[in-house]
Amino acid sequence: MKKFWNVASKVLVWLVVILTMGMMIFTIVSVNTVGRNDRDIFGYKAYIVLSDSMSKTDFDAGDLVLVKEVDPSTLKEGDIISFVSENETNKGQIVTHKIRSKSVDPYGNPGFITYGTSTNMDDDMVVSYAHVQGKYCFTLPNLGTFFNFLRTTPGYLLCILLPFMLLIGYQGVICVRLFRQYKAQQLDEIRQEKEALQLERKKSEEMLEEIKRLKAQLDGGAVPQPVAQEPVEPEPATEEETPEELSLDAILEEFSEQED
Repeated sequence: MKKFWNVASKVLVWLVVILTMGMMIFTIVSVNTVGRNDRDIFGYKAYIVLSDSMSKTDFDAGDLVLVKEVDPSTLKEGDIISFVSENETNKGQIVTHKIRSKSVDPYGNPGFITYGTSTNMDDDMVVSYAHVQGKYCFTLPNLGTFFNFLRTTPGYLLCILLPFMLLIGYQGVICVRLFRQYKAQQLDEIRQEKEALQLERKKSEEMLEEIKRLKAQLDGGAVPQPVAQEPVEPEPATEEETPEELSLDAILEEFSEQED
C-alpha cells in the first residue's frame, strides 16, 4: 500500500508540473499571439470571439478561432474570414464573419460584404482586401474565455502561482523528510559507535579486574610450586681423580722415602 501511494504521489506531482508548465507556455504564447495581427503560429492567427454573431452556425462568444493567412483574391462566397472592422460600433476590432458576396469599398478597392449568421444582417462597411487577416479554419471552444481568465489576477494566482507554490511546498516537505532521515541515520551511527566503545571499555575493565585479582593472590602468600627437574647422574670419576687412589699413591711414596 505504501508503495502504491509513493507511485501515486509521484504521478500527481508530475501531472501538476506538466499542467503548470503547460499553463505558463500557453499564457506566454497567448499573450504574444492571440489577437495580434502581426504575430502568427506556423501561419495561423488566433482570435477570441467577442460576440455571438456567429453562434447560430459556427462558434460562440469566448471561443478561440484559428485563421490561416490566404490570398484574399482566392476567397469566395460562403467563406468565413477574420478582418479588422471599419464599422463605427466596433472599429479596429477583429471580427470573424461569413462572406455574402464580393464588392468594392468606397475607394474602389476590391472587398467583401460580410454578415453574422445569427442576425443575418450585413456589416455596415465593405471589408477590403487590406483588412482581411485570414480564412477561418477551426474553433477551440471556450479557450478564449479561459485565456481571458488567465489574464486576470485571480486567474494568474489560481492557474500559475498556486500550482508553483504547491510544488515548492511539496519539494520542501521532501527536503525536510530527507534531512530527518539523514539526521536519524547519523544518530544511529553515533549510537552504534557509542555502544562499541562501551563494550570495549567493559572488556578492558574486566581484564583489569582479572589482573588485580591475580596480583592479590600473589601478594597473599601463594607459594609457586617448584618446577620438577630430571635427576642429573654424576660423571664417573677418572683414575686420577678418585680419592682412594690418590691416598694410596701418597702412602706408597711416603713409604719409599722412608726406606731410602
